[in-house]
Amino acid sequence: MNYNDVIIRLRYALSLSNQEIEAIFALGGQKINQAQLDKILTKQEDDDKPDQNLSAHDLEAFLNGLVIDKRGQRTDKDGRVVAPTFDMTAADLVNNVAIKKIKIAMSYTSDDIQSLLALAGAKISNGELSAILRRPDHRNYRPAGDRYLRKLLAGMGKKYRG
Repeated sequence: MNYNDVIIRLRYALSLSNQEIEAIFALGGQKINQAQLDKILTKQEDDDKPDQNLSAHDLEAFLNGLVIDKRGQRTDKDGRVVAPTFDMTAADLVNNVAIKKIKIAMSYTSDDIQSLLALAGAKISNGELSAILRRPDHRNYRPAGDRYLRKLLAGMGKKYRG
């Protein structure tokens, strides 16, 4: 799945305007201009490189900004702001990290994710979902395929847009 497809589908599902997307990128520590945004929101061909218009780091900056926008800044027990993490260090981690960050931003439970996937016509067991949401160094970790992220975003679109 191309990285800009994630933003395009989130934009549709959450009815985000261009100004809101720019603000979310800014919250994630990434400044973009209108020309860059137009390039990001342009649909790519499936055979193009996934990071042709948007890098994994920029996608994660957007997702971090979405978490901050929806949930607020994370603070430690002393009240200091904790900087968001950048976990998309390899191409096979992108889908897992994106699902986790969407789950955090939208305050979804595992049941919510399963119901969104069911809306899009996919089923996932509790164990399988748990394996996808685990840390990569855990022995039961399982990489999420494009299918799960695509179906989650489609389910969000059906839920929020009808």
